[in-house]
Amino acid sequence: MNTPTNKNKNGIKIILSIITVYAVCLLFRCLEYFLIRTDQTFFGEAFIHKLLGIAVCFISLFFLHMKPSEAGFRVRRAPKYLLYGAILGISVYILAYGIELIILAATGKSPSLQFYVTSYSVDGNMGNQTGFWFFVLCIVGNIINVVMEEGVFRGLFLKLAEKKYNFLIAVIISSVLFGLWHLIAPIRSYTDGERSLGGMFMMMLMLFFATGITGAKFCLLTKMTGSLWLPMTDHFINNTIVNILHISSTSGIDELQTVRVAIAQIISFIIVLIIFIKGKYYKKPTFEINT
Repeated sequence: MNTPTNKNKNGIKIILSIITVYAVCLLFRCLEYFLIRTDQTFFGEAFIHKLLGIAVCFISLFFLHMKPSEAGFRVRRAPKYLLYGAILGISVYILAYGIELIILAATGKSPSLQFYVTSYSVDGNMGNQTGFWFFVLCIVGNIINVVMEEGVFRGLFLKLAEKKYNFLIAVIISSVLFGLWHLIAPIRSYTDGERSLGGMFMMMLMLFFATGITGAKFCLLTKMTGSLWLPMTDHFINNTIVNILHISSTSGIDELQTVRVAIAQIISFIIVLIIFIKGKYYKKPTFEINT
């Protein structure tokens, strides 16, 4: 029998589990961003802490007596959800790139699309690589990234939080932590002298809300499908397309990249939210056993 005392103990255990996993992953992230700086090397991606994060995720599931399938890593219907995720991600970026091209053309800046690999930075993309292996590294790096972030933030955290709270509170917990997760880059930019204190806070604020809202969309996709495949694919498309497809104009490269990403994610969030409400997915469990 679950007494109020037992429920409180279980609630504390759940929160401590989330905080502990997050703290360990964040420690690895800080070590790589500030000391190893893999994203500033040949690889162009901070992937070491993501690999460690994947390990932390699955080790945590083991110690919490949870199967990977209980946190969204299901084989069933994976191809269908991978396709849906690709359609969602590609379609909104077709619109976003189209809008940007129209804006630049209307202002007489002669825009054109260019295909090459860059490393994403909060100050804009860096590098210009066309070699085959750079595309491979970009794709592999983004796969590692989405498996780790979706596995931890939408799989593990959402699953744990819903054991104590309703879905809305679970989404807020997951999305706030996801937003905070992305603040390391502007902090490093400030400590490296590349950004002013005011500029750092402005970028932190913008990143927190942008990634928090995007994280909430990934939570909705997870609940709608009962798995992580759709949000992982949408997440992968979002990250990869920014790295490989660029808009050049007479005034520079990717000057409206932030606007482009914002347009894509706003459209995507609205589409997902409408489908989520219309389909009444809020009434179903997030991770159904038979999904």
